[in-house]
Amino acid sequence: MKIGIVGLPNVGKSTLFNSITKAGAECANYPFCTIEPNVGMVTVPDERIDKLAEIYNPQKITYATIEFVDIAGLVKGASQGEGLGNKFLSHIREVDSIVQVIRCFEDGNIVHVDGSVDPVRDIETINIELCLADLETVQKRLDRAKKSVKADKKFQVEVDLLEKIGKALEEGKPARSLELNDEEMEIIKDSFLLTMKPMLYVGNIAESEIENPDQNQNLVKLKEYAKNEGSEVIPLCVKIEEELSGLSPEDEKEMLEALGLEESGLDKLIKASYKLLGLMSYLTAGEPEVRAWTIPLNTKAPKAAGKIHSDFERGFIRAEVIGYDDFINKAGGSMVTAKEKGLVRSEGKDYIMQDGDIVLFRFNV
Repeated sequence: MKIGIVGLPNVGKSTLFNSITKAGAECANYPFCTIEPNVGMVTVPDERIDKLAEIYNPQKITYATIEFVDIAGLVKGASQGEGLGNKFLSHIREVDSIVQVIRCFEDGNIVHVDGSVDPVRDIETINIELCLADLETVQKRLDRAKKSVKADKKFQVEVDLLEKIGKALEEGKPARSLELNDEEMEIIKDSFLLTMKPMLYVGNIAESEIENPDQNQNLVKLKEYAKNEGSEVIPLCVKIEEELSGLSPEDEKEMLEALGLEESGLDKLIKASYKLLGLMSYLTAGEPEVRAWTIPLNTKAPKAAGKIHSDFERGFIRAEVIGYDDFINKAGGSMVTAKEKGLVRSEGKDYIMQDGDIVLFRFNV
């Protein structure tokens, strides 16, 4: 799964990417420093994996991962080819969801591409360009559908849908703001609309505002905007996150405590991004390996087993399952105790996996 990090130039986008992935992407105080997208894999922080590793002392520990893509800064007119225009839009079309970095801090030494800090204006600049790009895509498809409906009335559903989406886009509303049924989602999914992708906002605030983020009025405006469209905001100071990313785990913990924080902004962002994609993890645990396996929400047991190996799905017999909380709190971290207490369930092909399930799959070869 890919998450694209986007934003106007000089908002802290590439610095955030560096902090997340420790990949060392170039950062500078001028527009379009990022031209080709930088890509980095990051692990999803999971205290459950840490705890299971303490219990089993495995030879290998594997966390869930997400791929982050740092995409070039966007400017007004991108949909008409301004700045890196079409290149930017093609890169963002390839990701599954979007993290939009919004500058909320004031600093006269760092140039804002529009001359002043205004989070709502910045969001609307990007969203309008995405809407315009999608409108072009929808219009082309609508023209084809209108020709097809003359020969076959079944295309009328597609025409009606495209007209509905087009109207929303003309009003500057993203396609994801529309309530579409399953049939409509199936029709539109292969158009890969930019504004259909789920969105998460990062409010980049000053170091002095970390303990009380809501003193930043720009962040307050950002939260109000995001709330109205049903999106989440993660406030963080990119500068501090960059410092934290270069520390050892012990020093990072010490710095977080000094700042009065329970976890880094990056950990919050990575977890929120994982949820944004509609993903969850089930767990396998033993001496060879403790591992988190990434699957979409509402995945049935055989499909989840196939994540490990296709033979597991083809020959699926049953899944022996215990929830992580039951394993730790009721069985004391002992599978023997869990079985003695009847906490391990035998689940069949219709079982829908739950986040944190610890599983052993039984299958025929």
